[in-house]
Amino acid sequence: MAALRDEGALLPHDLLAYEEIYEWFKKNLKKPRSFTRSSKPHAKKVSLSWLKDTATEHIAKMYAVVQLLESHGVGVDVIRTHRLGYVVYDDQYQVAAEPFGETVT
Repeated sequence: MAALRDEGALLPHDLLAYEEIYEWFKKNLKKPRSFTRSSKPHAKKVSLSWLKDTATEHIAKMYAVVQLLESHGVGVDVIRTHRLGYVVYDDQYQVAAEPFGETVT
């Protein structure tokens, strides 16, 4: 979305919707403290973030982003899994995990 915004490709109502959703996520979803299992200070951050299926409001907001992206010709794949990988962060709404080798990303 940021690339579309920066290119000036978003119509005013799309830009407003994007900004509202972005601000909502800033207020309602913590940034994970860790994206790696390594304790090294410059370790490669390889985790993927997943919304929990109980985070229904967060998921609805993400689908609003999907709709905006697709309306501008950007394809989106929704990925679901029960095997997240090696969990490095977990809170009420999300999990960040280093994927297993066979995890589709």
